[in-house]
Amino acid sequence: MNNMTPSEAVFHRTTYATQMAQQLLQPSPLHMNVRSGVFLSGIRRVGKTTFLCQDLVPALQAQGALVIYVDLWADRSKSPATLVLDAVRAALQELRAPGAGLLQRFKGLNLGAAGLSLGFQIENLGLAQGATLAQAFVELVDKAKTHVVLIVDEVQQALGTEDGTGLLHALKAARDAVNTQPNTPGYFLFLGTGSHKSLLTNMATRRAQPFSGALTTAYEVLGQDFVQWQLDRIASTPGVVLPGLVVAWAGFQAMGHRPEELLKALVQLQSTAVPPDQAFPIICDTLASVSADVELRAIEEFGPLGQALFERIAQGSEDGVSGLFGEEALAAYAARTGAAVQPPQVQNLADKMIAANLIARPGHGVYTVADPFVRKVWLERNRLL
Repeated sequence: MNNMTPSEAVFHRTTYATQMAQQLLQPSPLHMNVRSGVFLSGIRRVGKTTFLCQDLVPALQAQGALVIYVDLWADRSKSPATLVLDAVRAALQELRAPGAGLLQRFKGLNLGAAGLSLGFQIENLGLAQGATLAQAFVELVDKAKTHVVLIVDEVQQALGTEDGTGLLHALKAARDAVNTQPNTPGYFLFLGTGSHKSLLTNMATRRAQPFSGALTTAYEVLGQDFVQWQLDRIASTPGVVLPGLVVAWAGFQAMGHRPEELLKALVQLQSTAVPPDQAFPIICDTLASVSADVELRAIEEFGPLGQALFERIAQGSEDGVSGLFGEEALAAYAARTGAAVQPPQVQNLADKMIAANLIARPGHGVYTVADPFVRKVWLERNRLL
């Protein structure tokens, strides 16, 4: 049964999504700070994007909101500002088109069969000769008379560049322009998600950041009910071998609550003659180790200097380190590699490691490990060595 391939399905988290949508759109007096922005953090590959697209967006739409979703990792060749502007333009174009699917989905928007009429050229939105995001969202809320929710997945990608900083300031200006209107018929809600908790916390707490004062919260990872659901749907496969729920749940936790890893472990379980409750924990521990090896191998591909650079960043603060091009750092690199190292070499490697999503640049001259899971694994392996 090595080729076990359960049919595609989605585990819906309706209650979680409905509660989050309610908190965003109809906050209690104690939770009005959601209108300043919300930053939702959770490590990679734990189901955040699936939850956003399959559950949260529909829940927000069911409560009458107009939702615009954009993933800043969708196309790494485009800048964050370009991706966001493209998503906003696409939504506005669809609202403007008579008989568009978006109009049918939001019958409560009172836009009429002719579609949304706008007082600016959509194709020029965000350009020097066009409307600003603030002007666009003010007009959209005024005419649609509903809440507009902008979800930016992997929002930390907007940090560290002039383009990204400009985008965040433009979105903050849009938030202020809409939400401070007297008797506004709707609010502009910004939800940023990402895998780097520390960076997202900084975006909401540091005064220099546009969304200082926003709410930060942790993504609720999938629980035991997901494991039970996965076991139940696979159980219909003839001849399948499964562990008990308690054992499966422990293995899922050991693999970091990652849905893809759970399915891999269950597939591998079909190839062993060892009783499932004995074999499954070993399989899960092995997969967790292999996953870590894959991440670390990506660092090794950058050679001794790349490893020395990553080591310096990983051993520093989770918020980021500076001084990577100073004399002391260059001497440390030279000692590690056995050859003289010049700043341009380090800068070139840093840029390549950013492109590979191994490190991030949250501020000028400041670098951090892009994925906290990779940093954790690297530090643990380094201590063992």
